[in-house]
Amino acid sequence: MEAADLVSKFQEFIEANYHDDLLERTRKGVSFIVLDFSELSKFDIEVAEELLENPEETIGAAELAVNQFDLPKNITKFRVRFKNLPDNQKLIIRNIRSKNLGKLYVIEGIVRQKSDVRPQVTSARFECPSCGNIITVLQLDSKFKEPSRCGCGRKGKFRLLSKELIDAQGITLEEAPEDLEGGEQPKRLKVFLKDDLVSPISEKHTNPGSKILIVGAIKEIPLVGRDGGKLTRYDLLLEANYIEAVQEDYSDLVITAEELKKIKELSNDPKIYEKLTRSIAPSIYGHDKIKEALLLQLVGGVRKIRNDGMITRGDMHILLIGDPGAGKSQLLKRTSKVAPKSRYVSGKGVSGAGLTASVVKDEFLGGWALEAGALPLCNRGFCMIDEMDKMSPEDTAAMHEALEGQTITISKANIQATLRAETTVLAAANPKFGRFDPYDILAKQINMPPTLINRFDLIFPVKDMPDEKNDERLAKHILTLHQNPEFIEPEIDSELLRKYLAHSRQQCFPVLTEGALNEIKKYYVEMRNKGVGEDAGARAVPISARQLEGLVRLAEASAKIRLDTKVLKKDAKRAIELVHYCLSQVGLDPETGKIDIDRITTGITTSQRSKIFGIKEIIVELENKVGKTIPMEDIIKEAVAKGIDESDVEESIEKLKRSGDLFEPKNGFLSRI
Repeated sequence: MEAADLVSKFQEFIEANYHDDLLERTRKGVSFIVLDFSELSKFDIEVAEELLENPEETIGAAELAVNQFDLPKNITKFRVRFKNLPDNQKLIIRNIRSKNLGKLYVIEGIVRQKSDVRPQVTSARFECPSCGNIITVLQLDSKFKEPSRCGCGRKGKFRLLSKELIDAQGITLEEAPEDLEGGEQPKRLKVFLKDDLVSPISEKHTNPGSKILIVGAIKEIPLVGRDGGKLTRYDLLLEANYIEAVQEDYSDLVITAEELKKIKELSNDPKIYEKLTRSIAPSIYGHDKIKEALLLQLVGGVRKIRNDGMITRGDMHILLIGDPGAGKSQLLKRTSKVAPKSRYVSGKGVSGAGLTASVVKDEFLGGWALEAGALPLCNRGFCMIDEMDKMSPEDTAAMHEALEGQTITISKANIQATLRAETTVLAAANPKFGRFDPYDILAKQINMPPTLINRFDLIFPVKDMPDEKNDERLAKHILTLHQNPEFIEPEIDSELLRKYLAHSRQQCFPVLTEGALNEIKKYYVEMRNKGVGEDAGARAVPISARQLEGLVRLAEASAKIRLDTKVLKKDAKRAIELVHYCLSQVGLDPETGKIDIDRITTGITTSQRSKIFGIKEIIVELENKVGKTIPMEDIIKEAVAKGIDESDVEESIEKLKRSGDLFEPKNGFLSRI
């Protein structure tokens, strides 16, 4: 088609469909307009085909057409962007070939790296010193070009009058993991953004970790060899025309008025908790307490920033520890479907740098660049970590700061950076020997550092015990699902559930009422001071301040689900019930029958600790009587007289030897170090 025809066609099209939109945008000072490709193809199929085949000229014609409208003086260059391209224009990065060059395509992927915004010259005006002629040179290449000669015959040494600059930025796009077939390495493509695509609003979409859809023309760029000459090999570049975010976090979900009405109706339902709990993972049988906890985790508590700059996190972390085949991974996978902006990572394939951040060589600008790992990429989202017990201790140590402080600090090469990681973590692990031993203490079977476990608000053991009635129901449920995959319809469909959770996260910031506050305080004080009459030095600590904060977060989440502005007494009770359920499952000391938080957080129960203290005292007493080297029999005799069992004495001595408090100078004798 002729250029003039294209321009007039676009003028017709914009006048018919987008005239009001154009006026509205110019009034607001926005210098671009987004046209719908499907509308264009209905209007004129030839123009639409021309756009796909020769995007550069066609988009240029469209911009000329827009600039012929009566636009305000402050807008010099008006850009035209196209969205909604047909599916057959979708291209995967690995399938780009030389025949695709210069055509318009849609490419989807995840932003991995992003360079800084830098100015770039588009055209320059020169003056000839001899005759005063003004020459404009368009700068299309990567090198700056001067005019070769003037009409008066002068060559070289022209004076630069002015140059037009635009903002330019490079990002690296990587294929999304769900588009890959087994065992493939995700391929990368450089993308070039300019003008309004690097504005602060669209900046949010192109942050590393966000999944985006780019409409753009594929170009080739010459590679320069070491000797300065051009190579026969070229590199690929996508010149972006339009960017759209695919994966939203909660703040990007758009809720229509109709959906808002449905959400309000749902929140007034007295059985809202049961309905939502059943809709979380309808295809997984049982585990109602866990589903309820996951529901509360999806809405989260309220993040508080105090006047002194201290921040209390609102995200709850949950750990599921259980027998293989009890449906932990399925729960994680399903939750990652409901939660916007979530990532699923698994055990052995996770490194500390992959979770937090790594420093890599920057391809665009040289020097070093920071590449975010899974936790900062899920900022304000969810990270599901499966098989957490298979991770090496160095890698789990990287998570401490992210779980409690919600930031990740990096000091490597010449980069000192703090990344935000307001991420909710849902983790799953297996017990130490693959399965739970029903007769042994639960905490002993968790093969993870106590400091990390302490940062989880709720810890659920998922036990898989044979029980005839339960097994029959479970078998029936699973087999019916196999027979008829559509058998279970969630009460609230996934889309509405996401919108409901998003609305409660965005709009509700409930405050504790006196009733709820007193309820939580009463439980906390009561739990901490159980068994006050015992030996005060070695009393069990049933619950610590971390659990107190966890209780507040859970109570706030419970109020958020009702879309309430106040945390009521019943919310506090629901939180207490969940925390108590977890503590009684994981933190019970079998010797005393009391809940003891130390069991989880330090691995040594208070009753064991008091025995160790007792043995230490006996050794000090005997040292004064016998001398430095004390026979083992004397220690055992004294301990039995004080009411400590012989097997416990040997165990405690073993622990003291391991910690370096005692040593055995000769067989059967002990000395203090």
